[in-house]
Amino acid sequence: MSVEILDAATILNFVQDEKAFDEFVNERFDNLDINHDGVLSYAELLKELRSLRVLEMHFGVDVETDPVELNLVYDSMFVQFDRDSSGVVDVEEFKAETKNMMVAMANDIGFLPVQMLLEEHSFLKKAVENELAKVANAA
Repeated sequence: MSVEILDAATILNFVQDEKAFDEFVNERFDNLDINHDGVLSYAELLKELRSLRVLEMHFGVDVETDPVELNLVYDSMFVQFDRDSSGVVDVEEFKAETKNMMVAMANDIGFLPVQMLLEEHSFLKKAVENELAKVANAA
């Protein structure tokens, strides 16, 4: 983990850099596709969603969350990814929903810089690294 400073522009610039964004999303998708069949099953995506611990943590502290509520949230999230209701998520669906989530995060963060603790290999960490690489190449 590392502490980074970012704003909406950091995220939006990463999403708009099609080459960098697609490369990262494809790599993430490949890592999640455990059986290498080219699609993500509910179980494969669920493992990733659970690792985020969005509802199980509040300001870094574990909180008890109703398991039924958690399952409903994860089911709903899977439906967001599975745009064609096929029961699996292909790379294009994964990419599209990931982009939507990133843009939503950018809108929530806004254009004032914020300091955040980011996990290595996370989407936001990759956005920061992408921005730093562009600044370094411009210098």
